[in-house]
Amino acid sequence: MVKFAIVGMGHIAKKHIEAIENTEGAVLAAVCDTNPERLTGLPAEVKTYTDLETMLKENEDIAVVNICVPSGLHAKLTNIVANHKRHIIVEKPMALKVEDAEEMIRVAKENGVKLAVVHPNRFRPAIQKLKQKMEEGAFGKLSHANATVRWNRNQAYYDQASWRGTKEFDGGVLMNQAIHDLDLMLWLMGPVESVQAMVTTRLRNIETEDVAAAVVQFKNGALGVIEAATTIYPKNLEESIAIFGEKASVKISGRTANFIETWDIEGVTEEEKAQVIAEINNDPFGKPGHQCIVEDMIQAIREDREPIVTGEDGLAPVKLILAILESAETGRKVTLS
Repeated sequence: MVKFAIVGMGHIAKKHIEAIENTEGAVLAAVCDTNPERLTGLPAEVKTYTDLETMLKENEDIAVVNICVPSGLHAKLTNIVANHKRHIIVEKPMALKVEDAEEMIRVAKENGVKLAVVHPNRFRPAIQKLKQKMEEGAFGKLSHANATVRWNRNQAYYDQASWRGTKEFDGGVLMNQAIHDLDLMLWLMGPVESVQAMVTTRLRNIETEDVAAAVVQFKNGALGVIEAATTIYPKNLEESIAIFGEKASVKISGRTANFIETWDIEGVTEEEKAQVIAEINNDPFGKPGHQCIVEDMIQAIREDREPIVTGEDGLAPVKLILAILESAETGRKVTLS
């Protein structure tokens, strides 16, 4: 059995607990949170701690630590865990600064531990089908892509905790909500060359943006359009990713991007198209992405390979988001290094 621990027992920790419980060969051995009130209601065999260092020192058999604290603390805690020679699964965004993310990658490599970043949307059945078609070259020359997040996060959401919506610990709609879709865009389209953007804070009383719009140019010459907002009334409206090429047009959408809205690919018959859509509609959510990441970490340890979603993968959307924010602040096109 591979023993896991979780640090940070807020809302997202529930998904990590379920992922570990549902993964063969994984067991939750300990949890840690500075607030002891969050350490109740757990099975008796799960040890509880309010100090991360103490948990690591007293449990040398813990192999993997899942980091679920506010985003601004990811880098600090990742480095502590890595220096204790434990593997790491860190929630998105992996960090709020490029230099912090780069340090996390460096410290993990120096200590010989594996670092995985939680980008679970990659494992959605419809997204997997789209990725497969792109790898087969079904799109031909790529034209452009579109990533849209039209969601509602009302003021009560941000008022749940003092760190929400702050620049130091949380980030805005790009870092907190749209980062999953930017990860998908980069995973599908490749790296970005440059970006021009505008962001604003229209409706929520927060430090960061609640609406963002950007146009990017990928290194392959294709363009991309990004729209993200938490201001949609009265509830989540749409999350979508669309890819367009000379031989194909595909859009994955819905309130969350789990359903095929458009699947027009050269050489794919209407019958084949209907079969794909029916297959997705029969199981649009598939195995939870957090569970896929936990399972992959166990296999990565056993096979001594990199996780599917690496630290470098986690760094890429952080770089893009910070370039978007820089472009919005300066009013200029920003070229990514």
